[in-house]
Amino acid sequence: METGAKILVSGLVQGVGFRYFAHRHATRLGLHGYARNLPNGEVEIHVEGERGMIEEFLKEVKVGPRSAMVRDLKIEWVEPSRKFRGFDIR
Repeated sequence: METGAKILVSGLVQGVGFRYFAHRHATRLGLHGYARNLPNGEVEIHVEGERGMIEEFLKEVKVGPRSAMVRDLKIEWVEPSRKFRGFDIR
């Protein structure tokens, strides 16, 4: 079943390749959406696809790339918009 998730990632997550890490894993899992840096130092991710694949993605995001230090994830499950064709880095 298709669903969506809005994810706010806090910690040392900017300037460490986090958005590219998210892109790589989302693409591998067949997910769509985007990742972008926010002015407050967090990374916002919107992802859509099969719930099981999103849950697998969340496991990766909780760890992040080697140079990141993820402190917290805020996850909000949402209805999929189905407007994304791939996974973008913004």
